[in-house]
Amino acid sequence: MASLSVPPVLTSPHDDAIQLYKAFKGFGCDKAAVINIVAHRDATQRALIQQEYRSMYSEELNKRLSKELSGNLEKAVLLWMYDPAGRDATIVRNALSGDIVDPKAATEVICSRTPSQIQYFKQLYHSMFDVYLEQDIEFVAFEDHKKLLLAYASTMRYEGPEVDRASLEHDAKALFKAGEKKLGTDENTFIRIFSERSRTHLAAVSAAYHSMYGNSLKKAVKSETSGLFEFALLTILQCAENPAKYFAKELHKAMKGLGTDDTTLIRILVTRTEIDMEYIKAEYQKKHKRSLNDAVHSETSGDYRTFLLSLLGTAR
Repeated sequence: MASLSVPPVLTSPHDDAIQLYKAFKGFGCDKAAVINIVAHRDATQRALIQQEYRSMYSEELNKRLSKELSGNLEKAVLLWMYDPAGRDATIVRNALSGDIVDPKAATEVICSRTPSQIQYFKQLYHSMFDVYLEQDIEFVAFEDHKKLLLAYASTMRYEGPEVDRASLEHDAKALFKAGEKKLGTDENTFIRIFSERSRTHLAAVSAAYHSMYGNSLKKAVKSETSGLFEFALLTILQCAENPAKYFAKELHKAMKGLGTDDTTLIRILVTRTEIDMEYIKAEYQKKHKRSLNDAVHSETSGDYRTFLLSLLGTAR
């Protein structure tokens, strides 16, 4: 369920390419015109515009955009121009091997995606960067965090709604024994169950855990683990239960307090717009009694604000 507002009168990629070229010409770039086009086109349309632009002007549109735009607007627009899998591959690659390594961003993307999304972006990762995702994880992650990421990125989990009732209690028991019941923690049990079980199953294990032990599995993870390993487990668990709620929470964290974590804001808004933004907006409103659009409006400014609000479906 996306929140992207595609224009009622469909323009052709050819016309869009011409309009973008016009926006770049002259003194200074007509950013409003650029935003007006790219923020209202879906992934297929954006790919076609890039093809048209290349064949008409013998130039890569993204290269031109990076010359014409700057700062957070440039980051957000360039990320948006990819298709979802190419975007995930780019974010994770930059997070694992960019100038500033950001294992948390890579962890969020890997641990919040479905198995088929991971498989697809892993293939692109290799074809775009000539390196396997697992190799980059090996270099950057450590210990249990590394083990979990490698297991999660390489296991094909079931994606359907059915749950094996018989193994629910068994898994809940195993997690209790591995964590709260013993001194210290058996991390391998957490890694095995969290990386091998489907989302539906893990959400049901979480409910079983609560009814059997009176404590939430989330609390158990928090008290038994720490650092990036804890963050990875919580991301997997919360995305199994309610991905929209998870992203609403991460967005709130990125915007609360002094200053804004624009990298996180851009990453989540751009990657979720074509997936589940309407649900994220609803969760945000429910929890904070304020619309996500309002929050973004007060934390950003200028063309950057206009672009993000366009993705959210209500540019002002």
